[in-house]
Amino acid sequence: MKDLFVKRFEYYKSLGDKTFGQLTDEQMFWQYNDESNSIAVIVKHIAGNMLSRWTNFLTEDGEKSWRNRDGEFVNTFTTKEQVLDFWEKGWECFFEALEKINDDNLYSTTYIRGEAHPVIDAVLRQLAHYPYHIGQIVYIAKMIKNEDWNTLSIARNRSQEFNTEMKNKFVNNESDANSSPVCFQNSPEVRDEYKQ
Repeated sequence: MKDLFVKRFEYYKSLGDKTFGQLTDEQMFWQYNDESNSIAVIVKHIAGNMLSRWTNFLTEDGEKSWRNRDGEFVNTFTTKEQVLDFWEKGWECFFEALEKINDDNLYSTTYIRGEAHPVIDAVLRQLAHYPYHIGQIVYIAKMIKNEDWNTLSIARNRSQEFNTEMKNKFVNNESDANSSPVCFQNSPEVRDEYKQ
């Protein structure tokens, strides 16, 4: 289970990484309007959440007393490098926490703001939360880049071609790529329901 979690989160992190690679320093801080978040601010929130939720997650409440959630929505970064450093710090904390999950503690109780959660539910909460914000990051970047955007998914008007290519690979056992409709990263895992 832990390995599946790690793989899924690595995929979503890669979407963020590939997005940042297309952006300039200035574009990381672009806002549609005063009420909108920049990519830098969204990163600050995601990483801030990770550091709070996953530091000592088996023994401490996930909403740490030192966290300032409201402050996560105020930009304090001045460079893209600072944003990316904080992004990496959050993910490092999170992946280290995932490595501590095993069959013995998967259903043990952890707390977020005093509310009890099985460990698996705490992870699933974030499997919804982090991709939600990463989707925002990708969408903002697509607006900024416009025709210069390099897609991270199946290219527009290429779905049938992609589907045919994937079916041919798996019918002919030509690839170890993951057949999941959510994650197209290379992987030795092919979900049973997609096997022929």
